[in-house]
Amino acid sequence: MRHELPKSYEPGAIEARWAEYWIKEKLFFVPTPPPGETRPVFTLLLPPPNVTGRLHMGHMLNQTQMDIIVRWHRMRGFITLWLPGTDHAGIATQMMVERDLAKEGKKRRDLGREKFIERVWEWKRHYGGAILDQMKRLGASVDWDREYFTMDENLSRAVREVFVRLYEEGLIYRGKYIVNWCPRCETAISDLEVKHEDVAGKLWEIRYPVVGSNEFITVATTRPETMLGDTAVAVNEKDERYKHLHGKKVRLPLMNREIPIIVDELAQPEFGTGAVKVTPAHDPNDFAAGKRHNLQQIDVMDEHAHMNQNAGRYANVDRYEARKMVLTDLREQGFLVAEKDYALALGKCDRCGTVIEPRLSEQWFVKIQPLADRAKEAVESGEITIVPENYRQIYLNWMNNIYDWCISRQLWWGHRIPAWTCTNGACGELIVAREAPSSCGKCGSTKVEQVSDVLDTWFSSGLLPFTTLGWPEKTRDQEVFYPTTLLITAYEILFFWVARMIMFGCHFMQGHEQDAAIKRASGWGDKKNDSVPFRQVYIHALVRDAERQKMSKTKGNVIDPLHIIERFGTDATRFTLAAMAAPGTDIAFNENRTEGYRAFANKIWNAARFMFMNVDRIEPGVAKVAAVIAALPPHPSGKGIEDFQPSTLEDRWILSRFNRVTKDVNDALATYRFHEAANRIYDFFWGEFCDWYLELIKPRLSEEAGDALAKVACQNLVNLFEASLRLLHPIMPFITEEIWQSIYEGKPVLRSIALAEYPQTDEKQIDLQAETEMAILQDLIVNVRNVRAELKVEPKVKVPIRVHAHQAEIMALIAQNRGAVERLANVENVDLTEHPLVDTLGARRTARYDVMVIYEKKINIAAERDRLTKELEKIEREIANGQRQLSNEQFLAKAPPHVVDGIRKRAQDLTVQQEKTKSQLSALGS
Repeated sequence: MRHELPKSYEPGAIEARWAEYWIKEKLFFVPTPPPGETRPVFTLLLPPPNVTGRLHMGHMLNQTQMDIIVRWHRMRGFITLWLPGTDHAGIATQMMVERDLAKEGKKRRDLGREKFIERVWEWKRHYGGAILDQMKRLGASVDWDREYFTMDENLSRAVREVFVRLYEEGLIYRGKYIVNWCPRCETAISDLEVKHEDVAGKLWEIRYPVVGSNEFITVATTRPETMLGDTAVAVNEKDERYKHLHGKKVRLPLMNREIPIIVDELAQPEFGTGAVKVTPAHDPNDFAAGKRHNLQQIDVMDEHAHMNQNAGRYANVDRYEARKMVLTDLREQGFLVAEKDYALALGKCDRCGTVIEPRLSEQWFVKIQPLADRAKEAVESGEITIVPENYRQIYLNWMNNIYDWCISRQLWWGHRIPAWTCTNGACGELIVAREAPSSCGKCGSTKVEQVSDVLDTWFSSGLLPFTTLGWPEKTRDQEVFYPTTLLITAYEILFFWVARMIMFGCHFMQGHEQDAAIKRASGWGDKKNDSVPFRQVYIHALVRDAERQKMSKTKGNVIDPLHIIERFGTDATRFTLAAMAAPGTDIAFNENRTEGYRAFANKIWNAARFMFMNVDRIEPGVAKVAAVIAALPPHPSGKGIEDFQPSTLEDRWILSRFNRVTKDVNDALATYRFHEAANRIYDFFWGEFCDWYLELIKPRLSEEAGDALAKVACQNLVNLFEASLRLLHPIMPFITEEIWQSIYEGKPVLRSIALAEYPQTDEKQIDLQAETEMAILQDLIVNVRNVRAELKVEPKVKVPIRVHAHQAEIMALIAQNRGAVERLANVENVDLTEHPLVDTLGARRTARYDVMVIYEKKINIAAERDRLTKELEKIEREIANGQRQLSNEQFLAKAPPHVVDGIRKRAQDLTVQQEKTKSQLSALGS
């Protein structure tokens, strides 16, 4: 047995070695199972990080939870596939490369599209793998042989196939609509890519002269520069103030253009003046009203948010400079009525932070409702479950209020839309095809040009659950691994990604059937719909700072997980995130917790060194112990602990506790209660195993115990430790692998603990009597320790105790375990008496027994009585003050509830202290 563990646990020294070993050995490679396979399958798709990305705490939490669940399933005998990959991240990647070009004094148009794309691929080869390299270092147990990139040729071909099919089904169309336009990125972005910030803005009231009269009609706007594109003023049919103006016209200030007064629901009498300006080319609601009334669409801005030729004398001016000029001119010409403070939600590009401009633009859209209806049904019917439950309703609410999806982006990097336009004269035929056409099908010309737009990144990533398994071909991988089992992701991409995967999966995998035997074995035999992309979705929480503030660069509170890992190790960081990850509750990350779990890893390390030291000494029993473990089959039943010989109370107790904890951990992981799993293992390993069991068996491991007794104790210890390592492994993979390999002398039957069987509960090994008896002994020992502390007994001083048990069985129990009580409570001897003990200094009474620590320390009785008397007076004064407050009705009515509760709790504590001090004074008197 190789057990030369270094004296101190240094995570950095072992983690990189095992991370490299797992990849080199291809431990997590999953070959496609042949027909006839009956083992259960667990499949999970990694939310693909952007190729531009670097690891942050959100990634760390997400990947920790995924890795825990994946390792747990693999150790339970599931064929476990965790698919890794990266997203091409259209806007983000293009921005990175454009920044590099800017340093060279160049723009992408200087290179041209083809050369620019080459430059992006070159950038990807150099920097694109950084986040996956970080994942490898963290030991993520993904199948690296199946790694994908969303621009891989096979995935690109699948994207084109999806686009063409949707177009042929009438679910993709092209048209001019108002879109969210980012002037910095020079592209349309979806509603979900717009973040809104509440800002203090202005509301300007402008009066428009009514043609043929001396009247004016006043409108209000937060964007006065857009008035240059107004084509109507709207009033409500029910608004009596404007009935006489129906059908008339106004003259547009500054532009001297006559525009109609229309009657439309766009105007609400109770809002502002009840009249609104209508700018169909620069507002989505105005666009819809313009369609209803056949209004002209006048676009007054270009793609850079500069005013264009339609803006007259304001042309070529930035939108905000134009705003100043317009307001100045309106004021000078008497059209500006008022300027008021106004709070507004300002839309900004989520990627670059530029203020979005609603803009009329020709774009490609997905007709979303038919896809959304089936995606909604999949969740309502329970074919897909979302955890925590509250996110299910959020998802359904969004699906009930969904709009057509703008999928085109005015970028160069990404999946180019497979559509071509004939440029021969006035032909203009639009051709949508899987491959580039050689000629126009309408006029026969070879002058065809591909549309310059690319697809929204979320379009291709929404296909990943089936395209990564070989679609559009029908493959064995799809039969086995689709639907995937679980998706673990963040709430912020519930709509960006999760909803779209459900829509695409239900549509394109309709009629798909998973391998029946595998489906039954995996526990999904009752599910009828195999087109869904996954069976379950778990939405994890946010990681916030220690003050529960959201992390942001502007606040300066961003925590770098790599820095935390460097200080405390990957295992301690993972354990922190798991222990704090209660479903539906954000994590207030605190380094103090991580430091504590680094100490936990050290505790495990020292326990292993203690075990190896004793195994090494008890020769030749070590050979037998190693042989017993090495002889275990590759996939044992996993129930309980095999070859454990419970010969004492502590053996029966720890065996029972291990089985109970095993059940709790398995139940917790099955329902994504990572915090419960981590905390149960922590309490067992640190408290029950290290602090109690190891101390209790030390006499049996000593030389005085004899070879036979020592060998059994040693064999039990190794078997228990090995099983406990397997229980802990999914959460702390590195330290468990290091110690487990040491147990097997580096030559285990299996190549890794990750392939060993995960512990399962053996009901036959649960011993309620042993747990009850041990609880009594533990309670006795803890009470004696507490009394020693109260009496200020020096730690090295052994003192006698006297115990009276209320039942003969308990008296016998304490007598049988007298030695353990003496050692663990630091007691000189245990005097068992049949007579009840008096309530005196050093005594403690419980429901099962009375115990007294017999300790005489020379003290100045008069001085001690004086001290205790003063202490009692102080306590009683505070009690009286509290009672006055609690009897004051005015105080109770005004004081916050938490203050009143605090006073009541303090009063209870003081009453306990009062009785305790009185008892000590009485004891001095006796």
